[in-house]
Amino acid sequence: MKSQGAAKNEANNAAQSEKTTETKTVEKVIEEVKETIDFSKVEVEPLFEDMVDFDTFSKSDFRAVKVKECEAVPKSKKLLKFVLDDGSGEDRVILSGIHDYYEPEELVGKTLIAIVNLPPRKMMGIDSCGMIISATHIVEGREGLNVLIVDDKIPAGAKLY
Repeated sequence: MKSQGAAKNEANNAAQSEKTTETKTVEKVIEEVKETIDFSKVEVEPLFEDMVDFDTFSKSDFRAVKVKECEAVPKSKKLLKFVLDDGSGEDRVILSGIHDYYEPEELVGKTLIAIVNLPPRKMMGIDSCGMIISATHIVEGREGLNVLIVDDKIPAGAKLY
């Protein structure tokens, strides 16, 4: 009969072995994904040549926002409606024309970056109060878009500088 300590050691060793296997599997998947992305075929827009002074730039209020809800806007092929936690205690609604690139359920629970001090803009009868930040690029002649998704440890309302 095994002592309680020996049984505990076996359990710990098994758990450690499983964790090591999981880590190796995750690392293998990451390497496979890296291998499938050929960045030599990615084109990005040229940088702006016009300079923006610091005061103009600093007027934009970039904040971390948590996606509480996301849904397709009826009668629109491109728009998604986001209900966001911006840390203010009030829900913020932002519309974004990214439905060609994301399904709404993919973004629920994610932490994104938004500009929150833009004046409301009515689209499809809904006030959009801000802008979700994304990056665009061309891959093999087709436009690609990625929403800027950040670490979930960043709290809603955190200001970006």
